This record gives sequence, C-alpha cells and structure tokens, in this order.
Amino acid sequence: MKGTILAALLLGGLVQNAATLVAQTSTSRTAPSKKKNARKKSKPRYRSAPPVDPTDGDNVDGDDLEIRRAAVDAIGTMNGAVVVADPNSGRILTMVNQKLALKSGFIPCSTIKLVTSIAALNEHLITRDTFIPISRRVRYNLTTAIAHSNNQYFSILGNRLGFERVTHYAQLLGLGEKAGLDIPGEQPGSVAAEPPKWGGVGLMTSFGEGFQMTPLELAGLLSAIANGGTLYYLQYPRSSDEVEHFSPQVKRTIEISQADLEDLKVGMRGAVDYGTARRANYDPSEPILGKTGTCTDFPTANHMGWFGSFNEVGRHQLVVVVMLTGTKTVNGPVASGVAGAIYRKLSAERYFASDGLRKDTGMPEILTTFPCCRQ
Repeated sequence: MKGTILAALLLGGLVQNAATLVAQTSTSRTAPSKKKNARKKSKPRYRSAPPVDPTDGDNVDGDDLEIRRAAVDAIGTMNGAVVVADPNSGRILTMVNQKLALKSGFIPCSTIKLVTSIAALNEHLITRDTFIPISRRVRYNLTTAIAHSNNQYFSILGNRLGFERVTHYAQLLGLGEKAGLDIPGEQPGSVAAEPPKWGGVGLMTSFGEGFQMTPLELAGLLSAIANGGTLYYLQYPRSSDEVEHFSPQVKRTIEISQADLEDLKVGMRGAVDYGTARRANYDPSEPILGKTGTCTDFPTANHMGWFGSFNEVGRHQLVVVVMLTGTKTVNGPVASGVAGAIYRKLSAERYFASDGLRKDTGMPEILTTFPCCRQ
C-alpha cells in the first residue's frame, strides 16, 4: 500500500514538472513574438510632418482677433492655412499662414465636386433625387454622393457635362482668377487648358486634376453658395480705419436657382452629419455645411487635406476654409476637425449667440465686422 502511494506521488510530481516545463518553454517562445507585435502596434503608420509656426510673418492688423485666436489654436503646429470670411460681405476676418494662403494654388481634390454639382444642377442633368448607378448593386444621388464624396458619381457627371461646360462653371465660380480685391501678394489659381491625358474630364470633376485653387478662391465659392449666389470680391482690411469704412464689392451674381443651391446644401450638411466631415460636427442647433478634399498634389507629392465650410446660424455666419499640406497624415477629415475646433471655440464664447451677449461678461459684444452684414 505504501509503495502504491509513493509511486503515485512520484508520478504526480513528474507530471507537474513536465507541465511547468512545457509552460515555461511556451512562454519563452511566444514572449519575443508578443514584444515584436507590441513594437509594431506602437509604431505610427505614417510619419507625421514636422511642426511649423503657421503664424510666422502674418500681419494681423484689421483681423477679428477673437476669430484669429480660435483659428490659430485649432491649426496648432500643422502646415496649412486657414481663411475665415463673412459670406454676406466678402470681408476676410482672419487669414492664418498668409504666405501659403496667397500662393498660386494647389490641387483642389474633392472640393471640386462643388463646382461639378452646381454645373450639373444648373444644366438640368440631375436633381437632388436623381440616382446614378455606380455598380450593379450600388447607386448614389447628389446628397449621398456629396456626403460620402463618391468619385465615380462625379466622374460620370463630368463626362456627361464635357470639358467646356466644366471649365465654364469653374471660371464662373471664381477659379483661375484672384478672389481678392487689391490684396498684396495674392496670386490666382488656374483652370485646366485641356482634359487630363489619363482619366479625362471625369478625373477633373472628381479629383480636381488640372485645376489649381487657392484657399481664397474656395472661400469666395463657398460664400456664393452660402449667401444664395452672390460672388463678392474678398477684401482684407489692414487697419481699424479700413474696417470702419469697409464697403462690400460684388464681383458677379451666379445664375442658379435657390432650389438647386438648397439641394446642394443638403449633401454638404450630410457630409458633416454622417459623411467625410464628421469631425467638424458639434451642435445640431448650429449646423455646419461643408466639403472635404483628400489627394496628392503632383509633382510635389505633397498630401493635401481640404475642408471648405460655412455655418447656418441666426447671427455671425462664417465661411471657414482649412487647407493642410504634408505627409499621409494629412487629409480632408483632419482638416474638417480643425474647422470644427474653430466653430466650437467661437460657440463656447457665444460668438453665434442670438442675444449677442458674451459668455464671459454677459455684456453686449462690440461689432468687429461690417455693421450691415451682422445678422
């Protein structure tokens, strides 16, 4: 009996030791792999662009300083530009990174889809509810195509419009010419002289290939959509005296029905509510409408991130354009997040409040833009 018990104990010990040895061996084999995987997970997918000071060299005389502070805080150390304008007068309220914003232009990426949409609506090729098949089982209308920035939809529209009509509407909406009135250093973008060799008109109307657009030109275009069709000269007052004597200057009126513009706005609202610009969304009572753009600007190989937007509020309607350039970390959704931070900060300070009272003091604010255009 004692021999049987002793044998059982010995056998149990051997089994336990064997199990421990197996566990230790398994751990020693898998540990390096886990560490290796941990290193892989912690490594960023793309290298971030080096930090910059986007305010370097800017002249802020005449800026709305509250808006400028919000814009500077939002863009941080990213390489890009921010333009904020009053869509009902054409006054530039602030311009962050003026050297970059005034350059001759960058590929507009998917923001060109706003031009394509206006052209297709005005030429009666589509209505908001016209569905276009993208594949055997997928189809889009204007609202969902704008919201999700579907390239195939806008490529089809471009091929139906043709090169001449596309470039006509681009020029009508201010592309290829200076957006500003006597703004020192401003250079215009450019409109394609012919369709791209590869991709044709469809590549123009979905990715912006062949166009060069400035942040000011996009601000002018968005202002016309926001205010119902008036393309203002953008003006940038440089002193308190110029602000006091500011007078809006109309460049031209866009012949497009208000119903078509409202149809376009539904898609732009969708981009922020559930589409590519969700990072800009913050308060349904202060809706933002916009369009993102993401692509590579050849031949520089810089990655571009655009977001052009405006809000719909009772007071202080703004156009906010954000353009970022750099590595693969740059894209339209990131740009929309910068714009969203601007809107949020101004909202927190009651800039858009209907009663005109500052959150910090409860006192009526001092108007810092052209008085006739504050609503």
